Amino acid sequence: MICVQSTRTAPPRPAWTALDWWPPVGWWPDPARDLLSGSPASPPPGCAAASATFVLPPSTESVHSARSFTLGTLTGWKLDDLRENMELVVSELATNAIRHGLRLAATHSREPVRLSLIRRGDMVVCALNDPGAGSPALRDPSPLDVGGLGLHIVESLSVRWGWAPLAPYGKIVWAVLRP
Repeated sequence: MICVQSTRTAPPRPAWTALDWWPPVGWWPDPARDLLSGSPASPPPGCAAASATFVLPPSTESVHSARSFTLGTLTGWKLDDLRENMELVVSELATNAIRHGLRLAATHSREPVRLSLIRRGDMVVCALNDPGAGSPALRDPSPLDVGGLGLHIVESLSVRWGWAPLAPYGKIVWAVLRP
């Protein structure tokens, strides 16, 4: 867990790549910036922003590791009210990143999947980046389909979620949660 104090924001970058995306100090998804104004809770004393990042190996066991990392981080931040919902969101997004992101990025399969948790007050962004070029989309699976409801779970548990492409390949999928 890292607590970073800063009064300035990171300089703008032309484009992030799947290879170099790490959340800079103060990063927050642009489509969710309006959530920051009027946030009722303030960050812990002396901590303007906090973030933690975990690199997931390209295996299905990584989903369990991502959940454990998330639970430990939220416990350290004393955000126990977010643990259950964030565990589900991380599980769904990590599964998608490993299952679809790595599979669709055969030429970039050695690129890691990164999970970042970024705290602003009582809100936390869960952001996963992977080298895959496919865009995440809500599906309407039939009752007999196995899977296909993951992003519906993310949508129902988050205040907002979305994704952005990374250049020249890859993407970041994020979800904002609050107690």
